[in-house]
Amino acid sequence: MLKNTFIFTLAILFSCSPKKEIVDLIIHHAKICSVDSTFTIYEAMAIKNGKIVEIGKNQIILNNYESEQTINVNGKFIFPGFIDAHCHFTGYATDLWKCDLTGTKSFKEILDKIKNYSKDAPMYWIYARGWDQNDWDLKEYPNKKELDKLFPSRPVFLKRIDGHAALVNQVALDLFGINKKTKVKGGSVELKDGKLTGILIDNAMDLVDKKIPIISDSLAKKYYKVIEKKCFSFGLTQVHDCGVSEQTIELIDQEQKDGKLKIKIFALLQDEPSYYEKWLKKGVYKTERLTVGGFKLYADGALGSRGACLLKSYTDMPNWKGFLLNDSDRMYEIAQKLYKSNFQLCTHAIGDSANRQILKIYASTLKTKNNKRWRIEHAQVLNKSDLNYFNKYSIIPSVQPTHATSDMYWAKNRLGEKRIKEAYAYNDLLKAAGYIALGTDFPVEDISPFKTFYAAVARQDSNGFPTEGFQKENALSRKNALKGMTIWAAYANFAETKIGSLEKGKMGDFIILDTDLLSCDLKKIIKTKVLATYINGEKVY
Repeated sequence: MLKNTFIFTLAILFSCSPKKEIVDLIIHHAKICSVDSTFTIYEAMAIKNGKIVEIGKNQIILNNYESEQTINVNGKFIFPGFIDAHCHFTGYATDLWKCDLTGTKSFKEILDKIKNYSKDAPMYWIYARGWDQNDWDLKEYPNKKELDKLFPSRPVFLKRIDGHAALVNQVALDLFGINKKTKVKGGSVELKDGKLTGILIDNAMDLVDKKIPIISDSLAKKYYKVIEKKCFSFGLTQVHDCGVSEQTIELIDQEQKDGKLKIKIFALLQDEPSYYEKWLKKGVYKTERLTVGGFKLYADGALGSRGACLLKSYTDMPNWKGFLLNDSDRMYEIAQKLYKSNFQLCTHAIGDSANRQILKIYASTLKTKNNKRWRIEHAQVLNKSDLNYFNKYSIIPSVQPTHATSDMYWAKNRLGEKRIKEAYAYNDLLKAAGYIALGTDFPVEDISPFKTFYAAVARQDSNGFPTEGFQKENALSRKNALKGMTIWAAYANFAETKIGSLEKGKMGDFIILDTDLLSCDLKKIIKTKVLATYINGEKVY
């Protein structure tokens, strides 16, 4: 009788114990920084069908869920997957066949590199990118004379790091009939002493660049995988790819559908006149990993090449204010078209004059607060009197903190003592708008989001210069920098209900780090290692 009672009691106990839910992945004994509205720190989470089904304490998750893939991360730090809100993913990939000039310290070093590259170059054209005369002892544009001697019969195109100027040789100029009389709207063909120097600025580059043969689709796809792997190694789970073609979108879409490309991409179409009517009829295109959700336009060029459009002359070039790359009337017309659609308008604006013009066009189109989420890309130099536009018309500033720490050595020469204080003003922009999206602009800057975070918070280069930080009053707090790389970047492409934070019901896009970005010594940030990257609960790195 006693034995039967014992068995009966056990049966009741087992029948009352809750049955655990089977999930695909359990992560436990972690320090999970959720980036939710209260920045809650959790210990464990359960993921099923790509989504977080529960997040909370170890005991709750382990008592209620079970999985064949249960991982004890032993106190490691988990953050939402990083989102790069402005980069050139596919452009960087298809640049891999070109000669990389990033970090070169003189024009002689460039000549040596392209001489070596030319021996095994995969195409007839010698194409290189990444030079920056501001990094040289002689901080002046190079001249084509040496290129003409080295390559008297082979065309050469050397693009500046920011993509807003290029040096070409005489062969390239002759191929496309470029001479001293050539004029280009929104660009310039440089002359010195009445002679062509080979320097083409902004729209003038298109006279050559758009006619250089492109690489094959198969090679492009191969390079996409190379850059995807690099993104995953830095904890990037989504990128905003700025200014892409229809052909590129088709390639990306097919690779993702075939399961060969797993990174999430928010694509902004390039400003191709033929695209507007077609895509406005078609509407925003969405799959699980790809969204074609906006257009990327250019208001002006770059500060480094003096193509940024300023309200007053450049301090180091009197009587020169730069120029707009598009007529205001055309920009207004495009804004009106996009306002009637679900597409976002995202405009590159560097100089204070360009920013003012675009902000006014946005304001006259949007008229009041709204949910269009139009963006200013870079928002680099802004007159303080124009900051009110961001909040008043719900405009998102999309900035790249490493631009500040790359440009700080020479930017004051361009802008002067007073105007430099209105440049790279990220905290001012955050206060004005209420949010700020952060990116890298890779390959213009380094792909590392840890350098983005460090530049935003410390306002220093990787060597810790300057000691007190560059215009430290415009540094972001660690929490705000993290939001800019996660939830605010997600907000900037209407994805904040799915990604950008680790919360119940959201996708399992997260990264495991060896460092706590919110509390570690500043110097450790750049050295942070990504231990694993997950997208939709699947380990991709």
